[in-house]
Amino acid sequence: MTELQSIKTRFGIIGNFPALNRALEKSIQVAPTDITVLVIGESGTGKEFIPKIIHAESRRKHQPYIVVNCGAIPEGTIDSELFGHEKGAFTGATSTRKGYFEVADGGTIFLDEVGELPLQTQVRLLRVLESGEFMKVGSSQIQKTNVRIVAATNVNMLNAINDGRFREDLYYRLNTVQIDMPPLRERKGDIHLLFRKFAIDFAEKYRMPELELTDDAVNYLEQYPFPGNVRQLRNLVEQMTVVEQNRSINSVKLAEYIPMQANLPAVVNKAAGVSTSEFHNEREIMYKILFDMRNDLNDLKSLTSELIKNRGNSDFSNQEKNLINRVFTSENPVQNPNSLLYFENNPSHQIHHPTFVHEKDPDYEDVEDIEIEDAKSDSLSLQNNERELIVKALEKHRGRRNKAADELGISQRTLYRKIKQYNLED
Repeated sequence: MTELQSIKTRFGIIGNFPALNRALEKSIQVAPTDITVLVIGESGTGKEFIPKIIHAESRRKHQPYIVVNCGAIPEGTIDSELFGHEKGAFTGATSTRKGYFEVADGGTIFLDEVGELPLQTQVRLLRVLESGEFMKVGSSQIQKTNVRIVAATNVNMLNAINDGRFREDLYYRLNTVQIDMPPLRERKGDIHLLFRKFAIDFAEKYRMPELELTDDAVNYLEQYPFPGNVRQLRNLVEQMTVVEQNRSINSVKLAEYIPMQANLPAVVNKAAGVSTSEFHNEREIMYKILFDMRNDLNDLKSLTSELIKNRGNSDFSNQEKNLINRVFTSENPVQNPNSLLYFENNPSHQIHHPTFVHEKDPDYEDVEDIEIEDAKSDSLSLQNNERELIVKALEKHRGRRNKAADELGISQRTLYRKIKQYNLED
């Protein structure tokens, strides 16, 4: 067994993605040294395994290993937690206390979410990195410590430096060696392996049959972006192990737990070396959201045009005509050929109009650009007809939503949203 495979087995790491293997290999290589390491990666990617490997493979493995979540400690007490304090140094300091750097002398400290450290604490940490010296809060006595520091963050450090939230000199002292943990969405080949590992673990833990994925479910998982990364996948498997009676999981069932449309574009750290999506700022995110909304409207237009086609021009009430004129037309509906009023004033044009179909028109074509507003009307409203069509499509295909969506000419994402909107879950 190779050293890399031995490390994976020892720490329960699943996967063969090249970037993951590279991160583990770098951890093994730097472990025998005292080099400071900065681990970069999104939340939930497993950054906490890197300092464990480094400590276990180093000469310090028999000395203390302390994990400090910098983002979870209040700003007013973090200096005391890290460096200790003297009795009477502040209100409530009833005795002298040792900090983590004193307790971990000779060992390793893992500073998780180091990007959340207050600026004052960053100055103290920089001194430890440069000289191994620190002072307790409320003391003027310099103390020495011999500690290996491994830090991790999901913050874009270069942006934090530009914004004045993180010291540039501290960043370069921490980042002697950088190790990048890839997000799960890039490790497509590892996703099914991880699912099976978690399924076995939770089946044993809860004494239940193991979950299995159909082929379409495997494909669904590989296409899902997993903003919560491995942690999200693990929680998903645990939840389904406990809740689901049917142990064979398909894509439709997965969509109930992790629907694709529920995920907004992710913004992650590219400048700091983290794998990133195509969205780099708020403006691009907004463009993407608006683009998705337009796609949803395009999905809905075919369904609405079918309603109009089936009913013809003469079956609309005055209220519905006013709504259609307001939504589908320009400022002057009498002069706009997309308007019902245009038909009423130009009856000879009805047969050739592409949106509102005359019963003698054999060449009807779907509308290309329709925008729709929600309307609450009587039982003959467009909304009620839309609900009725969805119900009929689901009944025809015995609840298979993918088939129903194809029948209606809309995406599965739009169909899921409409089912929820009309309370058709049952």
